[in-house]
Amino acid sequence: MSDLADLTIDEAGAGLRTGNFTATDLLDAALRRAAVTEAHLHAYLTIDHDGARAAAATADRSLAAGDDERPLLGIPVALKDNMVTRGVVTTASSQILAGWNPPYDGTAVARLREGGAVIVGKTNLDEFAMGSSTENSAYGPTRNPWDTDTVPGGSSGGSAAAVAVGSAFGGYGSDTGGSVRQPASLTGTVGVKPTYGLVSRYGLIAFASSLDQIGPLARTVADAATLLEGVAGWDRLDATSYHGDLPDISGSLEAGVEGLRIGVVSELTGEGIDPEVLSATRVVVDRLSDAGAVISEVSLPSTEYALSAYYLIAPAEASANLARFDGVRYGLRVDGETTEEMMAKTRADGFGPEVTRRILLGTYALSAGYYDAFYGQAQRVRTLVRQDFATAYERVDVLVSPTSPTTAFEIGAKVSDPLAMYYSDVCTIPSNLSGDPAMSVPVALDEGGLPIGFQVMAPALGEELMFRVAAEVERAAEFTVRARLATSEVDA
Repeated sequence: MSDLADLTIDEAGAGLRTGNFTATDLLDAALRRAAVTEAHLHAYLTIDHDGARAAAATADRSLAAGDDERPLLGIPVALKDNMVTRGVVTTASSQILAGWNPPYDGTAVARLREGGAVIVGKTNLDEFAMGSSTENSAYGPTRNPWDTDTVPGGSSGGSAAAVAVGSAFGGYGSDTGGSVRQPASLTGTVGVKPTYGLVSRYGLIAFASSLDQIGPLARTVADAATLLEGVAGWDRLDATSYHGDLPDISGSLEAGVEGLRIGVVSELTGEGIDPEVLSATRVVVDRLSDAGAVISEVSLPSTEYALSAYYLIAPAEASANLARFDGVRYGLRVDGETTEEMMAKTRADGFGPEVTRRILLGTYALSAGYYDAFYGQAQRVRTLVRQDFATAYERVDVLVSPTSPTTAFEIGAKVSDPLAMYYSDVCTIPSNLSGDPAMSVPVALDEGGLPIGFQVMAPALGEELMFRVAAEVERAAEFTVRARLATSEVDA
């Protein structure tokens, strides 16, 4: 391979353990790639050169001493900038947190450090993870390496772009309504939303607490398994984290799909889905059938209302969570003659238009006289969505659908139409409402050369089965192409 930055995590780990190269070599390759691509993409908000070099040097000493038990040891990774990271500016892409330097690590970040991963830097996102295109960042949009006139998806677009282009070997984002899976689909990477609670949310800057979940972005299904296993597990600092045995994710990848029952979700494979996306989905389903899976069509009737329910529940929770950003304790402070005026000015100047829109929507939905009609009704729909999934999983082992209704769209195309932007998450939101795991695997390119993602969904704590099917999808699709920017402008 011509450049270390093009290695998978598995390949890089094997090379580190055999001494073919060092962790410092891997970091240098990622930084060289970033030095060229960042001018085109703006995937990162902060590259922590000093911290990353120190971590790589520590990893090299551990490797020299014979440490070969930590799969992420010496691997350069990128973190979405809503993951609290000690000593590295963490902003959630908002002016209201400009310059905030956290005094602690979130649990997922701490586990990565313990595992010897090298944190390259913090990546761009839609402000407070509210968006589907990474255009809502206070620090400017991220561009898609496959076509820099298009978006990389959102809200974890920065991490997805960094992994796709090779300026990180793996990345982490957060998925509240599809914010890992949808950018994975648009950038030709693998993206995972784990079961709610499988990964601690401690140190994840909250958007909607009952929906948020940290998940990995990777170049392969095997790499995604390694990244997820590196951060999963119970955390005493998160009361919602799962306290039990973890699924054997990596051990399931070669099992195949012979005899497995796979359901194609009819509501997510019909009207509103781009014909090229549907065609690619059908090709993969046929190949799964050829591999021995039993295919059937499954209906999830309540998913018709999932998008509407989500855009009441998530803004309502955001309205409560973002009340803490008031100019009093940390972050931006705009002076006023009274405390109330100071808070009002701080929030007006600190929050961007999409965040403001969702706070107002959420506050209205929670207000006296409207709570039951809006938020309460949305929660009842959520219960119906969960029941639909539970019923479906009595008939099938996993569900599948497209990840995104379209491939990457042009920057600016949907900014003035919030409803069109919200529809980008129509296929991913149901799994957030149910709390079940779901992931996206790249399977094809459309006629314009843009990636298409295929979504695999499983019941709660069904990651082992989900990854087993995803690995077969990856083998069947034979998707081996890389982002154009990585293979043309950089290598030239």
